[in-house]
Amino acid sequence: MKHRILICLLLAAGLVGGCKKFLETEPEDFVTPDNYYNTEADLRRALNGVYNRLIDNFGRMYSRGLFSYLSISDESFYKNITINNIKVMEFDAGQLDVGRFWETCYQGIDRANLLLENVNKPVMDENRRNMIRGEALFLRAYYFFLLVDNFGGVPLKLVSTKSPTDNYLARSTVKEVYAQIVKDMKEAEGLVSDISNYSYNETVTKTAVQAILARVYLTMAGEPLKETARYKDALDYADSVIASGRHSLNPDYKQIFINHSQDKYDLQECLWEVGMFGNQLGSSQLAGAVGIENGLECPDDKIGYSGGGIHPTARMFEMYEAGDLRRDWAIAPYKYVISNGVTSKSNYTDAQVYERTIGKWRREYETATPKNRTYNSTNFPVIRYADVLLMKAEAENEVNGPNAAAYEALNQVRRRGYGKPLGTADATADAPAGMGKDVFRTFLQDERARELAFEGMRKHDLMRWGLYLDKMRSLTAEITLTAPSAWRYAGNAAKNVTERNLVFPIPNTEITVNHLIIQNPNW
Repeated sequence: MKHRILICLLLAAGLVGGCKKFLETEPEDFVTPDNYYNTEADLRRALNGVYNRLIDNFGRMYSRGLFSYLSISDESFYKNITINNIKVMEFDAGQLDVGRFWETCYQGIDRANLLLENVNKPVMDENRRNMIRGEALFLRAYYFFLLVDNFGGVPLKLVSTKSPTDNYLARSTVKEVYAQIVKDMKEAEGLVSDISNYSYNETVTKTAVQAILARVYLTMAGEPLKETARYKDALDYADSVIASGRHSLNPDYKQIFINHSQDKYDLQECLWEVGMFGNQLGSSQLAGAVGIENGLECPDDKIGYSGGGIHPTARMFEMYEAGDLRRDWAIAPYKYVISNGVTSKSNYTDAQVYERTIGKWRREYETATPKNRTYNSTNFPVIRYADVLLMKAEAENEVNGPNAAAYEALNQVRRRGYGKPLGTADATADAPAGMGKDVFRTFLQDERARELAFEGMRKHDLMRWGLYLDKMRSLTAEITLTAPSAWRYAGNAAKNVTERNLVFPIPNTEITVNHLIIQNPNW
């Protein structure tokens, strides 16, 4: 944790434009709390600085890491990386990206703390002040959620850095961290605005808070807390989002991701997105790598370059059933090749499973020019309405069994995946009738993998279900037995996973300066 950084450094870094495409992105002059936070505009710029850490131009947050090398699971692997890399789960507590992920989350927390401590300074409309307070509270809680989800118990830093001599903080328990997360998010729920007041979805709104609270409660119901009573809370919050009437499924699955690539907003499907800006070619450093890091292979800069570094496992490919249109969108059925100076599509054969790449965000749809090889402005969806419906189905099953409401929520998602009308029963798309609670749970788990493939959720889900180790170990055996010999290294990440990988190590940079911090087991 960077709570040894001088407050002036935090301010200089924090109050620089915003993470939103619709806001100014020019840097502010050097400021201190004494000469800042005096106007509503000051508060909003400070709030932008809190959002800003969700991006991190070094790629440790939603610009890259949280949907790629920080979320390794059984759904994908990295091409041509076999040893000595976090991408194959071979690293230690000195790993730079893990350390920077920790630091970036705490930078966001410290910026939120500083804003909350000064939010009452300006003379301004109280409703707008409360909206700012609510967003800052939620974002602080969300950064803590990312930390506790990945590191276990962490220091609960609830005041801003005042001096390099501030006291060190010990780790709070996982239960204590979640209690603070729930407290902050529930307070934020009553303060933030309704999404109907916006034409974009990069700002935290009421239904976004409710949806993330459903995710938080589902996580608390599973590993490591196992507070099964929280399934009811998750159900209540998923139902609140559904009952709001603010959201619905986009009837065309692929259009969700085309919209991202074209910088278009879909407020019905996507409750909250992390907004990327520009392509890192100008002064703004708020771009990401969605569709590049996890892109369809293409060597042509005009179409949109991607090395196609992340490939699906055969397990992920085969999880889709016949007729499920999501497979050939989530997993690219072709790549681009250049021959004699001419670029064309090259379709994969049925046997070429490991050769395929992720296809969700296709750079051929990007409209911005010129296209950068490393960065773009494609937003990342933190929470979609389909996820809310699947959380509803999961929580309903755990609380009331596989009743009609659980089936209907699940089947709406499936019908869309098969290109069917959402509200009409369909024998091809609908889940098998008559499943018991355990069978429904397993089916739902696979459905989450299909719908949310490559969106950074698979590892999180397997962890909370207590399945991560088993799934990774069985993947190693599957790949060894069935993959073509040239692709058997695809199981290396799974092979390297042990019990210690249920959490990341506390970074050595933190352990070195904070004598109150105790390292996670086996790191």
